[in-house]
Amino acid sequence: MQTKLLQKIGVVFINGAGLESRIWSKVVEGLEHPILLVDFPLRKGTVDARSRLSMEDYVMHIKRQVDEWGIHKLVLVAHSLGGVLALKLAAQLTDRLAGFVAVGAAIPKNGGSFLSVLPFPKRMIMSAILRTLGTKPPESAIRAGLCHDLSPDHTAEITKGFIPEAIRVYMDRIGVSSPNVPRLYVKLTNDKELSPSLQDHMISNLSPQFVRSLETGHLPMLSDPDGLRVILEDFMENVR
Repeated sequence: MQTKLLQKIGVVFINGAGLESRIWSKVVEGLEHPILLVDFPLRKGTVDARSRLSMEDYVMHIKRQVDEWGIHKLVLVAHSLGGVLALKLAAQLTDRLAGFVAVGAAIPKNGGSFLSVLPFPKRMIMSAILRTLGTKPPESAIRAGLCHDLSPDHTAEITKGFIPEAIRVYMDRIGVSSPNVPRLYVKLTNDKELSPSLQDHMISNLSPQFVRSLETGHLPMLSDPDGLRVILEDFMENVR
């Protein structure tokens, strides 16, 4: 069984800002592919230690986990801020990449950053907030943006466990374009964090061959893990 799994295409899951890899745990149950849930650097370290990290530090930390995994061909599945990391990572894995999935993800144009995908007024406001107040939103904002359609238990888990990221992961620019592999964008039609209209711009930037929709908020891996798993399973039929 293990040998058969090693011959299959693997799936690498990259979470969004403030979250941990276990957020995908319900989605990956039953997926008949090797699975890697990657962690961001210094997750157990101090806020001060993480604050010095760059976008490149995040990407290289993820790439080391992928390289140590032992699976050659892989699909990247990225959520939210993880879309920016996944694009940069994909450019370093061109000989191994079999597919790319963006789940309500930020997809900047070549030379852009996470902040660059936001409309101009919101971009300026968020830039000022990040520089003055840091990268952990108030609990009220987390509840309204990330958790508005989640259960009380999931909401409590997200608000209490939110981990501030390095500011540069939002601001560093990436000089890469969409990877030349099968691409899927999963649009979240009830998302209050990355609005459906803004996701339409992300879809335009990614130019995916496939677009699927889920009627969820920003965290479908918690609110509809079965629906997201079905979409991923369907997509995996299109990659080789």
